[in-house]
Amino acid sequence: MHADSVARAEVGHQTVTWDRPTADCPVEVALAAISGRWATLVLRDLMDGPRSFSALRAGLPSLSAKVLTERLDSLVAQGVVSCSRSPGFPVRTSYALTSKGLLLRPLLVELYRTGEALLSELADH
Repeated sequence: MHADSVARAEVGHQTVTWDRPTADCPVEVALAAISGRWATLVLRDLMDGPRSFSALRAGLPSLSAKVLTERLDSLVAQGVVSCSRSPGFPVRTSYALTSKGLLLRPLLVELYRTGEALLSELADH
């Protein structure tokens, strides 16, 4: 492999070399946690506290119940969202961010700020 074919990035005082992403790469781990269509919006809605399935559905009216269920199942499997069901009829299901999920707040805030800046730049041109 040629040295010029390897991407390099300055991170603090270190130079990091990427040949291809690895499962233990912190950036890949963070991106995997928010990947999937609608995942960032579901996480955003849960940042304010636990929500029922119907409250999440009402907050994201363009999202089908099927896709919301798939996204929630994926986020639960990743350990960033917890699901609790209350006994009784009808069963009430509540979703909340786990401590791992709360770690995503700064990432989502920064992505929002970056998006705003990019939109502003596009509007200026």
